[in-house]
Amino acid sequence: MTARFALLSTSDKRGLPELGRVLATAGFTLLSTGGTARVLREAGLEILDVSSYTGAPEMMDGRVKTLHPKVHGGILGDRDRHAAQAADLDIPWIDVVVVNLYPFEEVTSRGASLSEAVETIDIGGPTMVRAAAKNHAHVTVVVDPDDYERVGAAIGAGGADDALRRELAVKAFRHTAHYDTVITAWLAAYDDGQDV
Repeated sequence: MTARFALLSTSDKRGLPELGRVLATAGFTLLSTGGTARVLREAGLEILDVSSYTGAPEMMDGRVKTLHPKVHGGILGDRDRHAAQAADLDIPWIDVVVVNLYPFEEVTSRGASLSEAVETIDIGGPTMVRAAAKNHAHVTVVVDPDDYERVGAAIGAGGADDALRRELAVKAFRHTAHYDTVITAWLAAYDDGQDV
């Protein structure tokens, strides 16, 4: 059987260990980074760090962790058209992507300097979410912990069907669109001398 991979990288850790257990039981290797990996390990799950998977360390104070061809090729590749190329490049498929984004809105609503706000702009997360949502014919993308239970049930029963993957993709694109809208509005309104 071909190895199956799920990538988990979340700010909101609600329900994460339970979903991780479902994925592990279904035979997925769990890829993760930072705090998400720590929470999953503390729950007794075996985790493969993304840096070990890609062979590239996290760098630039964590700004670059998942921006790597082995991650995005594994998410974006068409399972039929790109299978030979993925095999040649040693890129396994990543079939489940569980990501929620840095809490920009929460941080800026409490008051934040420009530098604090900029550090809370997620780059890798939205990139993975959009990649997985684009390739929803093959990938299940989950951005909302409230969906973990039903996604877990679907995976436990053999996998999410086309309709569920498409519904989750729409939710994912809506999530990243809202995120970008909030960032745009905050930055446009920011004035070094005033509260935003």
